[in-house]
Amino acid sequence: MTEYGYPFNQKAGRDLFPQRRGGFQISWEELIMVKAIVGANWGDEGKGKITDMLAENSDIIIRFQGGANAGHTIINNYGKFALHTLPSGVFYDHTTSIIGNGVALNIPVLIKELNQVVSQGVPMPKLLVSERAQIVMPYHILFDQYEEERLAGKSFGSTKSGIAPFYSDKYAKIGFQVSELFMEEAELKDKIERVLTQKNVLLEHLYHKPLIDPEETYQTLMEYKEMISPYVCDVSLYLDKAIKEGKNILLEGQLGTLKDPDHYPMVTSSSTLAAYGAIGAGLAPYDIQKVITVVKAYSSAVGAGAFVSEIFGDEAQELRIRGGDKGEFGATTGRPRRMGWFDCVASRYGCRLQGATDVAFTVVDVLGYLDEIPVCVGYEIDGEIVKDFPVTAKLEKAKPVLKTLPGWKCDIRGIRNYEDLPANCRSYIEFIEKELGYPITLVSNGPGRDEIIYRGFEK
Repeated sequence: MTEYGYPFNQKAGRDLFPQRRGGFQISWEELIMVKAIVGANWGDEGKGKITDMLAENSDIIIRFQGGANAGHTIINNYGKFALHTLPSGVFYDHTTSIIGNGVALNIPVLIKELNQVVSQGVPMPKLLVSERAQIVMPYHILFDQYEEERLAGKSFGSTKSGIAPFYSDKYAKIGFQVSELFMEEAELKDKIERVLTQKNVLLEHLYHKPLIDPEETYQTLMEYKEMISPYVCDVSLYLDKAIKEGKNILLEGQLGTLKDPDHYPMVTSSSTLAAYGAIGAGLAPYDIQKVITVVKAYSSAVGAGAFVSEIFGDEAQELRIRGGDKGEFGATTGRPRRMGWFDCVASRYGCRLQGATDVAFTVVDVLGYLDEIPVCVGYEIDGEIVKDFPVTAKLEKAKPVLKTLPGWKCDIRGIRNYEDLPANCRSYIEFIEKELGYPITLVSNGPGRDEIIYRGFEK
């Protein structure tokens, strides 16, 4: 049982056998916690704030997947920031920030962001970049734009950051790792020629666009080499040593469960699950012992795809304007987000796939203007009510089954104790917790770093 009498989900508990590292048996008392912070929904849940908050007691923060196609908004003592590539722990001078091998690394964007953070008074972060990370090339961004143009009305709503072409090349084994910037000139130029032969066929015959010059591409990579050289590291080896030294590590995910290409194949191209954290950072799977899954108190999404609890018109605009820090608009694109009521079906699925040990429930304060709060508790598909998240083809047919809960009609910012929240607010949180089947141990009631209510969360 949790502190608040909620039955603790057995899947979120701990197996009682000891773990092994390097052939040595480790007891649970000696085991160093690696925490993953991930989203249960479509992204924009507030992961950046939770990472920034928990980074205070961490040594290392790692971005392990995704690229500069989505941002995390942070508000702290230095001001307001929209980070797209840097981990959200860069604001502490005791932390090391790492770009893992699973990241789609846009080197100019990373360096520009680093300089912008420092220009706003943040001490120069200690930054490491995996030598095995692969590079977003300028032509990835062009191909992203060209493909969206070609698809026209059937496009996926890409941010045109080059992410899908990047991951296509990565898994087709024609991408460029950071380590390859340090190859012999002739060897690197030979690979560029081979890759661009394929790219130029597509440019000429499919997109009817200008061809790419191999020499210009080589010079671009040499510019990238100069930018990134000071930060390159064997990250997996660094993390192995850090764990043996007892360092506290945070893995910071981008987007959320419902943008994972295996489980909701409509929106992004990298795995958004905590399980991928081990792969994208270069850790062993059993190193991740705590999964903090961030869940939003209502729903929002950017991009194409089924969104069952979606609302429209004035109702959506009111929630959009009141939501987030200063409205629900993309941190990267500025696009207005699609809005909806809390979706229990999708969020329960999201927590399950993430392996949530803790749920951080965010932006609860935003709902304080409502007399009543609808919640999606099921889907109607072809006349049948379902509680489990269906495959995409069925999801497109789904209609929301709504239950209405009473609102609390007041501002809850500034409250630090759970018992001091209005009764209807607590009832809303506890209803969602019961529907999810996972313990809500953190409640965020404002955008600031310190606007958080601890509800049984073990630091």
